[in-house]
Amino acid sequence: MSLSIRVAAIAAACMSSGAMAAVVTIPDSQLVPSTTLYTNVFGTQMVTTGGGNAANVGDPSGRNDDGFRGPINFGYTLSNFFGQNYTSFFLNNNGNITFGAGLSAFTPEGPQGATQPVIAPFFADVDTRGANSGLVYYNTSIPNETILTWDHVGYYNSHDDKLDTFQLVVRGDSFSIPSGEGQIGFFWTSMNWETGDASGGSNGFGGTPAAVGFGDGQSNGFILQGSTTNGISGIVNNHHIWFNLNSEGTPVPVPPPVDAIPEPETYALMLGGLAFLGAWTRRRKLR
Repeated sequence: MSLSIRVAAIAAACMSSGAMAAVVTIPDSQLVPSTTLYTNVFGTQMVTTGGGNAANVGDPSGRNDDGFRGPINFGYTLSNFFGQNYTSFFLNNNGNITFGAGLSAFTPEGPQGATQPVIAPFFADVDTRGANSGLVYYNTSIPNETILTWDHVGYYNSHDDKLDTFQLVVRGDSFSIPSGEGQIGFFWTSMNWETGDASGGSNGFGGTPAAVGFGDGQSNGFILQGSTTNGISGIVNNHHIWFNLNSEGTPVPVPPPVDAIPEPETYALMLGGLAFLGAWTRRRKLR
């Protein structure tokens, strides 16, 4: 289905049925090719304080399956994320951060399907128990900036034959954002798997692959084109993307460099989808 048909279908379905949920698709053409993370300064390794695998909760090695840590203080306020302000977050082993509670879910139904607000650079069944798997790290020491890194991590069930590396950057209101960057960044380098065994996968693929995007915890959100479909690891491999939060609190991609700008029709259609969700948000606030 083309992007124009998809956005139109979402809008028509929500307006005709009175449904409250809306999902906007971000075109893959917004991704910027790159072969490096935002930074190689990872900070502190995550030791889980909860999650679906009780045997690994609190393991000082940081190795775990379905664990999470939090709340972790930002040291600043993330303002107006889907209309809410947050001063802390939960870092989840399975490729995302959430607000209000940790998330041990391992099979994504799209980031917007989470029961709490979520930012997901690569929501999949990360399992760091394999001997060759790396770990998950967080760095909150930089004023008005937080860096979360999944460094060469494996997948369930303790597989470490294929590894993924990706990073999430979150910035507060007082951060001086350089030209071409934004408030929230997704960075991916070598991405070699996308599905864990418990999500219907085999050898890291098939079943229900990883989800990439944002959700407000009420089934509304933004997903990258290709999210939860076969091949998502190849789509994001060696790319990055920046987002800014608009006045409605919804994430809008920062336009890629001039030599990577998508066709005008594609970009206009995406903005139309963003406008639709923004209008829905305004209506909800007035209720």
